[in-house]
Amino acid sequence: MKIMAGNSNLPLARAIAAYLELPLTDASVRRFADDEVFVEIHENVRGEDVFVVQSTSHPTNDNLMELLICIDALRRASAKRITAVIPYFGYARQDRKPGPRTPISAKLVANLITTAGADRVLAVDLHAGQIQGFFDIPTDNLFAAPVMAADVQARYGAQPLMVVSPDVGGVVRARALAKRLDNAPLSIVDKRRDKPGQSEVMNIIGDVEGRACILIDDIIDSGGTLCNAAQALMDAGAASVTAYLSHGVLSGSAVERVNKSALKELVITDTIQPTEATQQSDRIRVLSIAPLIGEAIRRIADESSVSSLFD
Repeated sequence: MKIMAGNSNLPLARAIAAYLELPLTDASVRRFADDEVFVEIHENVRGEDVFVVQSTSHPTNDNLMELLICIDALRRASAKRITAVIPYFGYARQDRKPGPRTPISAKLVANLITTAGADRVLAVDLHAGQIQGFFDIPTDNLFAAPVMAADVQARYGAQPLMVVSPDVGGVVRARALAKRLDNAPLSIVDKRRDKPGQSEVMNIIGDVEGRACILIDDIIDSGGTLCNAAQALMDAGAASVTAYLSHGVLSGSAVERVNKSALKELVITDTIQPTEATQQSDRIRVLSIAPLIGEAIRRIADESSVSSLFD
């Protein structure tokens, strides 16, 4: 088994390799003068089970091309099996046609990864479960819920909890976390989105008064929805609001918005390499997902069960 890393999230790749007690594969992933991606593998991978760790986060298209070219280089070097480990799968939010004459980009990206030569895909908290069906190769979707649940228990276990979904679409994810927290009660933020990137909180479904609210979602991008939801929960009498999210995209002025919000704390995982602004914020904390991904990689290599990680 070998672990190869692109440039999108080297700290995570190194942490995964450290968990597995393996060195990263010696390879160069660099740019030509015109920004073309060039990959060169400096060691023998013939007949090896190779895992390529690369999030398709910002800059999304550059990191996606790196992943595709890494896979192609490994295929041409006669690797036995190539698994694309994509902690954050970009384009996942384009998983359906929201209107006429629009693309389903998540399916296109799945086709690109398959055509490049990947034999398997390993991702973390896909935006929609059906994206697994976009791939014509085996796809494992890991959940950050066990890592988050352990952190919630350690920090808020003594308080009366309320798990909150920021919208109706996230209820399944919120219910899964609530089940891990000794069947904590569940609340839903009912909101109306007038146009992309803007949301208006309409109502809180459930009694949150006096409870430590745990907002759970998969992605925080601009942060508007989450910050509006936190303010609505505090207005409804919540004792505190802490948000747990798998992917900290945090584009634009999102970090500044979080710092000024009613959130007690925003907790994200390191599926996307935290920016300097994220690291400097005293309101944002990062959990490592490396042990979870590392254990999943070990089980795939050993041909043992991955789903039992979440039993």
